[in-house]
Amino acid sequence: MSEHQETQADAARERGTRKVLRGTVIGTAMAKTIVVRVEHVTRHPLYKKTLRMRRKFYAHDEAEQAKVGDKVEIMGTRPLSKLKRWRLVKVLEASA
Repeated sequence: MSEHQETQADAARERGTRKVLRGTVIGTAMAKTIVVRVEHVTRHPLYKKTLRMRRKFYAHDEAEQAKVGDKVEIMGTRPLSKLKRWRLVKVLEASA
């Protein structure tokens, strides 16, 4: 391994890994774009009630393989458009 390759490998380790989220596809109307709803459960800091938080992410799907209802994994990437900052990694579970 050359010195340049070692420097690149060290830089990649320092940056860390990209964020990966899992969610459900709720929209496929746009070309090469899917809308993914990601849910997480948290507790209210004062009242201790369990809250289900939901958020929508626009993700790039180059092969247009995801369908509505699929469970998918998305990864953060450079900005691809005004709203798209994620890309599809894989379809975890296809809808029925």
